[in-house]
Amino acid sequence: MDTRELGQTGVRIFELAFGTWEYKGTVEALRRAAGRGGVLLDTAERYRNEHLVGQAIKGIRDRVFVATKVSPEHFRHADVLEACDRSLQALGSDYIDLYQLHWPNEAVEIEETMSAMEQLVDAGKIRFIGVSRFPVPLLKKAQAALRKHRITSHQLRYNLIDRDVEADVLPWCQSAGITVLAFSPLAHGLNKILSRDPQGVLGRITRETGRTSAQVALNWCLCKEGVVPITTAGSVAHVDENRGATGWRLSPEQLRQLDQIRFQRRTRLAQNLRAVARRLLRRVGLR
Repeated sequence: MDTRELGQTGVRIFELAFGTWEYKGTVEALRRAAGRGGVLLDTAERYRNEHLVGQAIKGIRDRVFVATKVSPEHFRHADVLEACDRSLQALGSDYIDLYQLHWPNEAVEIEETMSAMEQLVDAGKIRFIGVSRFPVPLLKKAQAALRKHRITSHQLRYNLIDRDVEADVLPWCQSAGITVLAFSPLAHGLNKILSRDPQGVLGRITRETGRTSAQVALNWCLCKEGVVPITTAGSVAHVDENRGATGWRLSPEQLRQLDQIRFQRRTRLAQNLRAVARRLLRRVGLR
């Protein structure tokens, strides 16, 4: 089984993770995804489906790497502790492998939040600490706030056509030994990728490799150092197709050809403006 080390922990996980954002599939598909062993199964309190993950891992907890997230409105010290206990209860587990800050909350000092995260590690309720959507300055500040532990992972949007993270945060994570968990590795649907590919590069490489378009797009992520794509699937067949992205690699020439697909790599200013817009949407409950 092809695995990657999570951060610098010495713990190895399957190179393809499984996510449950907007999950509409079955418990059987979740269990199929988790059943191989060493699979990072990702959820969040905001997803409102931790109980489904709990059902899927029942009886196989020791073979699954469970990741969940605390929502930013719960970043106060006491709130982090309470949110973790609720997640543990929903998951039916006495520990969480990876507990992540879902996205930044500028209203709470990061030192307060990270202090609570370290307390959870020391209590044995969580094993490792992760973050999501943190810009490099805040990522550095969050790491500096930890006294005994390290940030092991960072969830970021990354795929063939969304490559903003290549500007700074991906290289920084790679140099710091932080695993990047790439969400939306298929860009919310292959049609979006295909619309940026008028030359039919993706189709040409699927024919060369004998793989599906999804498998090629996922393998592109796997060719990046320290990146673990988070897939999703509503059926057992879809889970099995995603797994077909592992165990092989695109050639350097095929990777070069895939760079011909039109992608966006926004400037830091554009990314900051988008971040401000997202925060405004969250405050009014639209995101």
